[in-house]
Amino acid sequence: MKSFLAKKEIKLSWNNYLINAMSHMALGLFASLIIGLIIKTMAEQLQNLFGEYTLFLFLEELGVLTMGLMGPAIGVAVAFSLKAPKLVLFAAVVSGAAGATLGGPAGSFIAAVISTELGKLVSGETKLDIIVTPFVTVLSGFVTASFVGPWIQTGLQSIGSLIIWATEQQPLLMGVLVATIMGLALTAPISSAALAIMLELEGLAAGAATVGCAAQMVGFAVSSYRENRWSGLISLGIGTSMLQMPNIIKNPYILIPPTAAGIILAPISTLLVGLINNPAGAGMGTSGFVGPIMIFTEMGFTLETLIIIILLLIVAPAIISLILSEWLRKIGKIQYGDMKINQS
Repeated sequence: MKSFLAKKEIKLSWNNYLINAMSHMALGLFASLIIGLIIKTMAEQLQNLFGEYTLFLFLEELGVLTMGLMGPAIGVAVAFSLKAPKLVLFAAVVSGAAGATLGGPAGSFIAAVISTELGKLVSGETKLDIIVTPFVTVLSGFVTASFVGPWIQTGLQSIGSLIIWATEQQPLLMGVLVATIMGLALTAPISSAALAIMLELEGLAAGAATVGCAAQMVGFAVSSYRENRWSGLISLGIGTSMLQMPNIIKNPYILIPPTAAGIILAPISTLLVGLINNPAGAGMGTSGFVGPIMIFTEMGFTLETLIIIILLLIVAPAIISLILSEWLRKIGKIQYGDMKINQS
């Protein structure tokens, strides 16, 4: 059995599904739901400024269409991450779509994982491969979406609703917890974006999550500037702080400055500013500027919102992280080169 599974490239491990597959799920989300929401938001704002021109209406329609293809995008992304054969990869479009329809993003992910692995088992095993493989993939995806997807989606929604409610009741404590956990998830090989969307985080909880994620990205970008210069500043600040993960394993002290920045700024976000966001932006931080764009979407495109974003997501985490990292360097806990990233 082990040799058969190895031949089919099926690896039954948490790392393969919760890290590898979920990270690719995030790419599927970005290529559909998130980019679609950005296009739709841009079109709506252009219509508010200049009127309902044909181009703006076209862009809005494009955004809505792109958002609606979230399920198929997740299905293909997950199947690709699991090294699915061609027929399984293409059939996973249906599995992802079924999962999204019946169980939301989480249902789409589960349906795609199970149907892909089952499709890989039968792929190339019969002379009717062109029929058997897509049939097994599609059928197992739909069955999973029908019976498992709704339960998982309901459970995650309940957890997300509890987090949102608890953040509104205890904005200080929960703001710190949400910011810290989501920030660490973003830096770790776990998709904070997928997690936020599956939990459907919104409101103050989503705002705190954005602050925590931004603190990790901007904090690492500024703290490691002497090692990584401008390329690192952009890669970490607009790309992902996950690039620092190998360095964190070598020296965990480098994780302290950005994490502390998120802890300090989270109460300001929830108690003083009332920063809110939506699920699409909650787990993105400053990556591709998605977090700030979604904040604008929720809070309005105003000068006040712009100032809040600049101060809370960029300036403050940069200053706090730089001060703490320089202190840790001074006392010898961080050495030059500890935050050097491999950008090859």
